[in-house]
Amino acid sequence: MARILIVEDSPAMRAYVRSTLEDCVLGLEGDVDIVEAMNGFDALRLLPRGAFDLVITDINMPDINGLELIRFVRQSDRYRRVGILIISTQAAERDVQRGLRLGADRFLAKPFTPEALRDAVVACLDGRPQRALDGEPPADGASPSADGGSPVPPRADEPAARTKQPGSGEEGGG
Repeated sequence: MARILIVEDSPAMRAYVRSTLEDCVLGLEGDVDIVEAMNGFDALRLLPRGAFDLVITDINMPDINGLELIRFVRQSDRYRRVGILIISTQAAERDVQRGLRLGADRFLAKPFTPEALRDAVVACLDGRPQRALDGEPPADGASPSADGGSPVPPRADEPAARTKQPGSGEEGGG
């Protein structure tokens, strides 16, 4: 069973992420246990209450933001191995680089498709980094797709995820 902490100040986005993960789009064996936090402060209160496999966090939140949360998690011996996925509208090159340098495993720009979220979550749980910090290809040898996940094209009836690959020179989304 995967245990996931969603840290997001928008109730609508928390509900969207939760429902996407609960709708069995992960392809994971067993159940997924999802815990929600409304901000970084709430997440710090919830982290000691159980072992988490993954933290999905927004960047812009009141009190303690997502970057401060990532810094805390990566500096803690207890939580250092927890996977971290950033989901944010703040997706300029410098924001993506900063989040990855602080220790996030992957970055997914909002808005995103359920498939892009699924791919990013599965990759985080499998322990595959989005990219090496020095610009080398990912450790698994695959070239990352535009959404930072597996190279899976969007369905014809859904818009492509508005994401940006670090180093691509594209402008950030929404």
